[in-house]
Amino acid sequence: MKGESFRNRRNGFETVDGGASGTPKKNSGNGGRIAGIVIAIAIVLFLASNSAYEIKEKEQAVLITLGRAQAVTDPGLHFKIPFIQQVKKVNTTIQGFTIGYNPDTNEVDDDESLMITSDFNFIDVDFFVEYRYSDPVKALYASQDPLAILRNISQSCIRTVISSYTVDDVLTTGKNEIQAAIREMILARLEEQDIGIQLLNITIQDSEPPTAEVMEAFKSVETAKQGKETALNNANKYRNEQIPMAQAQADGIIKDAEAQKTERINEALAQVARFNAMYEEYIKNPAVTKQRMFYEAMEDILPDLKVIIESPNGSTQTFYPLDSFTNPANTSDTNPAGGSGSGNSNRSGSLGDSSGSGSNDSGNNSSSGNNNGSQNSSGAAN
Repeated sequence: MKGESFRNRRNGFETVDGGASGTPKKNSGNGGRIAGIVIAIAIVLFLASNSAYEIKEKEQAVLITLGRAQAVTDPGLHFKIPFIQQVKKVNTTIQGFTIGYNPDTNEVDDDESLMITSDFNFIDVDFFVEYRYSDPVKALYASQDPLAILRNISQSCIRTVISSYTVDDVLTTGKNEIQAAIREMILARLEEQDIGIQLLNITIQDSEPPTAEVMEAFKSVETAKQGKETALNNANKYRNEQIPMAQAQADGIIKDAEAQKTERINEALAQVARFNAMYEEYIKNPAVTKQRMFYEAMEDILPDLKVIIESPNGSTQTFYPLDSFTNPANTSDTNPAGGSGSGNSNRSGSLGDSSGSGSNDSGNNSSSGNNNGSQNSSGAAN
């Protein structure tokens, strides 16, 4: 068969069997080559797809080369050696978890929220913890579950701090101080553990007594405290209003007293100076000074003096008031041409005439003469 085929091919002929048997051999070789190319392309694509990786924003990666870890923090496209290097990504965004309640159902978890205060009261306190991964290598390899460690540390620090405060502080005024103390304690514990996770903030979501009866009692206490604060504020307001007013009145009284004191001192000093000046004049001319002082006193007394003159027959005349001896208008009406002495003499004479005769008349005339003499001497002294 083989010889016949060879002969036929040599003579230019082909046998049917020979042609049929030769073709499959040629086709099987081409198919193997195609399959090899396809496999090679698949291998190349697989290697290419596993040699590149992308780091997004707020992500970090850990590149592991034969068991050695290295942090990759730059975002973007990076390359690695397939089958030799591996990449694990870590989310570095701010994340959080709750302590004391379930955020999905908003139900209280008594095992986490129920605590005891320093005054031996029970209270339910809920917290929310915010954190992020600061070191991806330590977050992956320093501990098996860093989030569980952070949760346990947070619960331990929370119970430690709450147990050192009274129930009133936890419910009302001490929340900020409690949060700060818990945060400082957790940060110190995390620094000791060094697990690549960072605490950002911890806040008290809610704090309340564990039962409805106790809750009502605490609400009543809180209402009473608010009433006390309101009364104290009103009292302080009234005090702040009244004290300045009283102080102003006291200052006014003191100022008036000081003004009166100054006025009286000045008046006394003026009187002393006037007395000293009069005394100096008196030393120089005693008689003239006495007469002048007498006349000045009479000028102050006589204008307001009511004079009643009774005659022997029982009739009376009243002169009220007497004009001043030195009034120019009265003096000119009585004696237009003369001085003060003649005017006074005429006034005294009219009094003597109206009073009648006898000893009373002579007495009046003599007194008028004395007055005239005194006035003349006073004029001469002046």
